Amino acid sequence: MTLTCKTLAQNLDVQLPFRFYKDGRPLGLAWDRFAGLQIPAVWREDSGSYWCQAQTTSLKVKMSQRVQIQVQGVPISSVSLVIQPPRGHLMEGEKLIFVCLVTGGTGAITFSWFKGALGLNLEMKTLRSQMAKFEIPALRESDSEQYYCVADNGFGPRLSELVGITVRIPVSRPVLTLRAPRAQAVVGDVLELHCEARRGSPPILYWFFHEDITLGNSSAPFGGVSFNLSLTAEHSGNYFCEASNGLVVQRSEVVPLNITVPTEDRKQVLPSGVMKVLLGILGPTTIALLFCCWLKRKIGRRSARDPLRSLPSPVPQESTYLNSQVQEHLHPDYENVNVVSGNEVYSLVYCVQQERQPAAEEPPGTYIGDKDFSAIYSRLKKVDLTDVDYQDAM
Repeated sequence: MTLTCKTLAQNLDVQLPFRFYKDGRPLGLAWDRFAGLQIPAVWREDSGSYWCQAQTTSLKVKMSQRVQIQVQGVPISSVSLVIQPPRGHLMEGEKLIFVCLVTGGTGAITFSWFKGALGLNLEMKTLRSQMAKFEIPALRESDSEQYYCVADNGFGPRLSELVGITVRIPVSRPVLTLRAPRAQAVVGDVLELHCEARRGSPPILYWFFHEDITLGNSSAPFGGVSFNLSLTAEHSGNYFCEASNGLVVQRSEVVPLNITVPTEDRKQVLPSGVMKVLLGILGPTTIALLFCCWLKRKIGRRSARDPLRSLPSPVPQESTYLNSQVQEHLHPDYENVNVVSGNEVYSLVYCVQQERQPAAEEPPGTYIGDKDFSAIYSRLKKVDLTDVDYQDAM
């Protein structure tokens, strides 16, 4: 709104000083040669009686007529609540700003902010503005709730819509607990690994590790989770767990575990790396030794057979058969041929018989003549030869 003061007999070449009044009170501190008064924005409080004065060149003061001005207020048309930062999920400790906005309203506006459906009043401000702010410097978990604001410029309060706020808590550092059926874990025991973060918005995802090797993972809406492990000798070492709820990742302290190996199993326990090295070294050596043993045994068996085939025939001695049905006892001779291996001995046994001249009268069917030498090859154990019974060779 602009107010202008004019005089009818004013010399255009001369600028007269002017002054404006409202309800008997001067507007401004002194006379001004500018004949206008500008009010950038009018409010209902600007309603009243206005006039102006002009000072002539003869220092006479002239006063204008009074003008009555009545400012009419405009009701608020709508109210909205905006949050900064513009997201519903915020972290604990983060700053949150509520901005209450109005459209179509004039005059001084009273802004109020409320928490929850029951309307807990948080703040109230009266401004000549269509916008006002309310701030929570550091959010807490208890600030998770629904919020709204109210604006009133004298024509009745107007409410905004509800805005939901969720305050998420970063997961705290988890604690890893090892639970075994006995004080000293033994191979074959079932070990329970329990990981739990004391604070943190759910859901929380847990990972279990053994020497930086992932054993498994699991999630839980509340509390911690457990992981069971059947122990072997290789499970000795350091364990830890991690927890995350999408905001941060936290790692527990390292927990060492020593596993007792039973005495009967210690000979079989070798670290996998050592076992691979031993197999790499001993593998070719073992194959070579087995081949040498096989070749030596094969040569030994061949040498055991060849002398038997190459032995010269024993010198034939005179053999005599008795001209009776009762024969004399045979007198065996023997000699050792070859020692093959261990406690086995190959021997050559042969018998010599004396043949008598036939009598004048021989029983029919009696054969007179030389018979071939008979020999027996025997595979005997190393024992005293006096304890061995020989059979007559026919």
